[in-house]
Amino acid sequence: MSETESPQLYGRMFTRSDLVIIGLSVALTVAAGVTHAVPAGPVLPFLFSAGAVAVLASLVGRSVEQMGDRFGAGATGALQSALGNLPELFIALFALKAGLVTVVQSALIGSILGNLLLVLGLAFIVGGIKHGPQHLGSKRAREIAVLMVLAVGAMVVPSLAAHIHTPAENHVGALSLFVSVLLLVLYAVTLPGMIKRGGGEPREGEAARWPLWLAVVLLAVASVAAAFVSDWFVAALQPAMNSLHISEAFAGLVVVAIAGNAIENVVGVQLAAQNRSEYAFSVIIQSPLQIALVLAPVLVIVSYVFGFATLTLVFPPMLIAAVAIAVLMAVFITFDGESTWTEGAAMVVLYGVIAAAFWWG
Repeated sequence: MSETESPQLYGRMFTRSDLVIIGLSVALTVAAGVTHAVPAGPVLPFLFSAGAVAVLASLVGRSVEQMGDRFGAGATGALQSALGNLPELFIALFALKAGLVTVVQSALIGSILGNLLLVLGLAFIVGGIKHGPQHLGSKRAREIAVLMVLAVGAMVVPSLAAHIHTPAENHVGALSLFVSVLLLVLYAVTLPGMIKRGGGEPREGEAARWPLWLAVVLLAVASVAAAFVSDWFVAALQPAMNSLHISEAFAGLVVVAIAGNAIENVVGVQLAAQNRSEYAFSVIIQSPLQIALVLAPVLVIVSYVFGFATLTLVFPPMLIAAVAIAVLMAVFITFDGESTWTEGAAMVVLYGVIAAAFWWG
């Protein structure tokens, strides 16, 4: 038995916050299931399912965090980002099955915006106020900036081809599939390097509190529960939008994106507060990369293979403009490998401006 899993640790395995997260996960999942099965109006099922998605995502994050000391920061950051996108993958699949293409497109762009501007900005604010300027790793920041520009650029090229009426306009489906395959290949090629070079600042004398088997079990249970809750969330989304007068664009860009990315919202900001800035940057920034390189391409391919509502990489012009502005600002701020709280505040304000512009659709 390893030192990190010795019997002395079992007595202090769970902190109070662990128990709160686990308790909330159970309670909100049950409430979401009950309100889905029993008529409870248009809003309560939506609120309970959205809360359950967010808390289950947080539980997934804690489970993966307990694996961090065993697998290393780079692998943990990649795993956290991949599993952090699981709820959003489930939500997007159920939404495509229900024909809510606008919600899915808005959620994909909203997740990139949310992580690049809102979550990263909050991490910069918290870390900067508490510890002053924080280092992100200059080489690492430049490599990620290049990948982010390339990934998002590849996503918007089909949109440009359609909106400026090039000869490719009549073949956007085939073009989207081709681009999706290329993006997945790019991710597969760059993943080993991301894992190997992933930054992290382990804290002296701190061991994982959970044995590996417990972290894996909780991870599996939370992931399966998230799949069910995502289905209930999508079922409750349309009635809630009608009742609250929320447009599909705003629901996807803000509501779905935030609910589906709770891991980065919590873990990334916590790591920045602990002055583990490189680790925080790795966890947060890998999520939008995986959305652009993996999640969006997979959804495009799946929509064709399984006969769901067809999803292409042709996005409305306003979404294209929003993601282009967000990527340019994020790259400009992080390219020097250092962050300050004022830069974080600017990113959060820009997110608020973009979100407000989509309130009416």
